[in-house]
Amino acid sequence: MQERFEYLLRILTDPKRLKLRLFIEGNVIGVLTGLTIAMFRYLLELSEKNLPRWYHYLGEHQAYIPLWFAALLLIGYIIHRMLKADGMISGSGIPQIKGILLGRMDMHWARVLVLKFTGAVMGIGAGMSLGREGPSVQLGACLGQGLGRLTHRSYEENHYLLTAGSGAGLAAAFNAPLAGAIFCLEELTKDFSPYVLMGAIAATVTATTVTQFFFGMEPVFHMGELPVAATGNVYLTLILLGAFVGFLGLGFNRMLVVSLDGYAKSPLKAWQKPMIPLAAAGVLGFCLPEVLGGGSPLVDALVEHEYVLGFLLLLFAGKFFFTMLCFGSGVPGGIFLPMLVLGALGGALFAKLAVACGLLAPQWTVNCIVFGMAAYFSAVVKSPVTGAILIMEMTGSFEHMLSLMLVSMTAFLVAEWAGSEPVYDMLLNRSLLIMDKARDYIRGSR
Repeated sequence: MQERFEYLLRILTDPKRLKLRLFIEGNVIGVLTGLTIAMFRYLLELSEKNLPRWYHYLGEHQAYIPLWFAALLLIGYIIHRMLKADGMISGSGIPQIKGILLGRMDMHWARVLVLKFTGAVMGIGAGMSLGREGPSVQLGACLGQGLGRLTHRSYEENHYLLTAGSGAGLAAAFNAPLAGAIFCLEELTKDFSPYVLMGAIAATVTATTVTQFFFGMEPVFHMGELPVAATGNVYLTLILLGAFVGFLGLGFNRMLVVSLDGYAKSPLKAWQKPMIPLAAAGVLGFCLPEVLGGGSPLVDALVEHEYVLGFLLLLFAGKFFFTMLCFGSGVPGGIFLPMLVLGALGGALFAKLAVACGLLAPQWTVNCIVFGMAAYFSAVVKSPVTGAILIMEMTGSFEHMLSLMLVSMTAFLVAEWAGSEPVYDMLLNRSLLIMDKARDYIRGSR
């Protein structure tokens, strides 16, 4: 028995068997990530269901409103303490992963795992307009890095495992295994390496299998039956939709910079910054609750209800500026899901205008909502293949692959024409610049 075990160990540690080892390790990472993200999703979905009920209760029992705002401020202070303990949990987490893969950053995987999980649940659960996908990617990366370091893998293999964990996190967050794998290749490494692919595919498929055990195989967004038309018959309309939503997406990166700069230059103390968006969430919970949280219920509501143009504009503006207010504060949370919600709202706006102008039949409105998500993602992240596949998996719209690709590429070209930088590259470059300035200041003061 011992001889067989030693023989198996020699096979797995043989450098020539790296792909086999990555496949096995990817499955281990997938199981760990799937279980972690399942708990993460459960807590956030629990909050998503109960937060509207809580605000309804507060509306009827107004004596408790001051206590609720005190609780929100307390949550803000706790998040500040977490950020002070480890700055790597700030924001989305995806730029940090890219920084690690470039060799410019590092993280204490166990500490980040605990603090990112807790901080994101508290912030998003309290109503901040942030997504679960960025934290999910970083949580998966922590587990991948942890496995690599505990088993004393090489520097290169550690990066493969971290990348596989990142893809598994995205896949588990959205029931999107293929998008998770493509995300690793197109966005994180920008390298279609067979070694990256081997670990990523194993991890994303396994992580999605685990989360489907808890949440079922239903897509994240519930769009119902979407009418299917030959792409050639609506070619011009799809290009117009991609250009319209792509144009809307141009303001996202620019306002993110404005928000981050605004917080950085403000006279607010560090402990006060997380309290600003949480206090705003408390106010919006009474006057515009649709913009709270990641926004999955809002996308479903766009399908179920026909909102007037004015209210759609209000929802878009409210979600846009509240997302900027939340993300700029540096609290743990992603922009992935709010981005998709803004794309859905942009698609709904386009459909409303196109129907009014006689360019579109009303039954194609839901299609515009779906395609708008892919277009907005492509304009902001500039990863059109990931965007198209992600929306296809999140909505179950497998018959619309050509249309999704067309609107995604159109929006991508709009962003290229405008000279827009990919959002995660922009955030990474900003973080690296701040780090370099801090190092130069420390050297100069010695």
